[in-house]
Amino acid sequence: MHRTKMRGDKARTLGYIARSMRVISANPDLAEACARLARHCFVAIDTEFLREQTFWPVLCLIQMAGPEDELIVDPLAAGLDLKPFYDLMANERVTKVFHAGRQDVEIVYAKANLIPHPIFDTQIAAMVCGFGESVSYVNLVKKVTNKDIDKSSRFTDWSRRPLTERQLVYAMADVTHLRDIYRFLKTELESTGRADWLDEEMATLTDPRTYEMKPEHAWSRLKLRTRNRRSLAVLMELAAWRERLAQRQDVPRSRILRDEALYDIANQAPTDTAKLGELRTLSEGFARSARARDIVEAVKLGLARDLKTLPQLPAGQGLSAEASALVDLLRVLLKAAAARNRVAPKLIADTTDLERIAAEDDPDVPALRGWRRELFGVDALKLKRGELALTVSGGGVAAVPTLSCGQAGE
Repeated sequence: MHRTKMRGDKARTLGYIARSMRVISANPDLAEACARLARHCFVAIDTEFLREQTFWPVLCLIQMAGPEDELIVDPLAAGLDLKPFYDLMANERVTKVFHAGRQDVEIVYAKANLIPHPIFDTQIAAMVCGFGESVSYVNLVKKVTNKDIDKSSRFTDWSRRPLTERQLVYAMADVTHLRDIYRFLKTELESTGRADWLDEEMATLTDPRTYEMKPEHAWSRLKLRTRNRRSLAVLMELAAWRERLAQRQDVPRSRILRDEALYDIANQAPTDTAKLGELRTLSEGFARSARARDIVEAVKLGLARDLKTLPQLPAGQGLSAEASALVDLLRVLLKAAAARNRVAPKLIADTTDLERIAAEDDPDVPALRGWRRELFGVDALKLKRGELALTVSGGGVAAVPTLSCGQAGE
């Protein structure tokens, strides 16, 4: 009986919260709400969208919270013009606060051809403030506000109408707590003098090139690696073909051709449909389809490319044994520097940075510039030159000058 009463109380609370929310579906209401939000210095934003069945994301919900306002916008409402919302996204006087906002920014760019600016990403800010790598919104809310969020509606179908009370409560929680997190992290960054550490990351998030879907660049988003430059040339043509077709038909890339098949074709480079049909990554009968002929043509275009015009292969391919060992040492040094300074390792340097530092004479990587150079880059170069050694001290890893370095300085 007690448990039943608890469930009833929770249901009534959900109903009260849902009824008190503003769900905007009319143009005058949206214009008035956005004008009011524009009078404040920041607005917390989240979106719900679907793209499992499409190439282009389908915007299903927009949640916004200013210092005094909380509201939900229904983009699927008949006749609703989102121009006031996009005007707010472009308003330079209002900071747009997101958590892991790349996909949110991407959908605004796809729908309105504009990038929200200025922005503040709380996931990146949390990495700077020592909350670890890629901290989730749920965990960040718990750590900052000591509140729990009900995530049972996370994988819901946001395109269905009407929305349930539970869906509305879940959606609104994604921005109401975001206000508190933003204020906390902003204060933390200012008190530690690390506010400018976010500049480079925010610049990347607000760069249109981050979101451009040009078919000729589609290969660069693939994580699979090619065997050689000839395979890379074929992969570039195949990825561009798949991207054009997926965009034109508005279907996911995998619906056209899976990544594994793309990679297999690039490495085998079949120049006729019979050879294409021998690949295990393709279904039986695929070689007789119209797409098979298009793929063979893309392979031929790739093979005909001048290899001298191709970009360098991704870092890490062909690393010597010595360079690979140095990467391992650099990774240990990175983790030690990150722990000492209470910042996520991922924000200081990534695997590509480490591989390039190990393999190149004069690598131009973010880890060797600005505040990252001070925290890690200088010691990374010293380690590479044999001027530093790694040792265990006080239960942690420490970098100490080598004997030869000490003698050289005497």
